Amino acid sequence: MPTREELALVVRTTISDVLGTEVDEVQERTSLLADYGIDSLELMEIGARLERALALRIAVEDLTAASDVGHAIDLLEARTAAAR
Repeated sequence: MPTREELALVVRTTISDVLGTEVDEVQERTSLLADYGIDSLELMEIGARLERALALRIAVEDLTAASDVGHAIDLLEARTAAAR
């Protein structure tokens, strides 16, 4: 199971790749909707990439429930722990 820091790097890198930003621009308090105006297709692409990177099924509800990047990391951390 990845540490929270490792998980955060995977999430931030994936988001920056999809949005075309620098990893350093994506912080835990970054709101993808408010800060980047992310649309549903971009969100689904992020989810698909994270599923492949983490070998984990991610529910659409998890993606849409996250208020910011840190919340998404917390949700994924809980899912990876539950998958063990």
